[in-house]
Amino acid sequence: MIRSSLIQRVIFLFVTGPGLGGNFFLLVKHVHKIVIAPGKKPTDAILIHLALSNIMTLCARVISVILSAFLLSNSLGNIICKTVIYLNRVARSLSICTTCLLSVVQAITISPRNTLWRKLKPHTAWQVLPHLLLFWVFSFLISSNLLHYISAINSMNESHVRTYSGYCNMLPAPQMVRWLFLCLMALRDFTFQSLMGCSSVYMALYLYKHHKRVLYLQSSRCAKYPSPEIRATQSTLILMTCFLLSYWTDFILSFYTGITLSQKSTTLNSEILVEVGYASLSPFILISRDVKLLKCWFIH
Repeated sequence: MIRSSLIQRVIFLFVTGPGLGGNFFLLVKHVHKIVIAPGKKPTDAILIHLALSNIMTLCARVISVILSAFLLSNSLGNIICKTVIYLNRVARSLSICTTCLLSVVQAITISPRNTLWRKLKPHTAWQVLPHLLLFWVFSFLISSNLLHYISAINSMNESHVRTYSGYCNMLPAPQMVRWLFLCLMALRDFTFQSLMGCSSVYMALYLYKHHKRVLYLQSSRCAKYPSPEIRATQSTLILMTCFLLSYWTDFILSFYTGITLSQKSTTLNSEILVEVGYASLSPFILISRDVKLLKCWFIH
């Protein structure tokens, strides 16, 4: 049992290590673009925020795995449990909000100039800051119940609590409170992912029409390397696909454990793996697309 737990922790840290490195690289890259480059694109600020939310998610999970091996005093354990679990839930909410904003902004960017919603396009990175600030306030509020119902493992009767993450317990909450926050999270997921789905379908149709229009290009080399705007749209679509698959899986598992109060390690480990999977994979999707774009520039 101890050996299996140790192997799981090693695999977890091995997966999250490259994810943290990729997100830090993405963060520094776009901070440099905002500080140095003359044109401060709104997508740079969104990608910085996405990298920060991914780093928060991975760091919270790493800390929870590391500290689960230590016995902490009751007061210190409660503070750490509340902080780590709360920040992890906030980062999860920020991730879906930011990814949705990225998808919508990219869909608006590629839309024709004569469309009505093209007027909603942010032209600078500073214009998206109010939206990002609103995401923080919203995420703090929708996760506020954890500050009261999360505590460290102690001498309490374990039949009245359920293990939330390694060394933390979820105290029993009134049914009305539990359903209220579960419904709010479900509504958040449905709303933002519906927006993501609509914008992704729009971008997919736009890319299909664009593919038909580029047949007149003079060489296959030009057709192979589309414009930066089209490549950014392709990157966003790949990111949306990965996000929708991972987040709906994570949502189903979270909803299941929230309703049934399940403590099965397989379910909890699968939920953690899906959660850190997107946070670790997303920066490499964006970085790999940038590398292909750099090759295109060097060829031309």
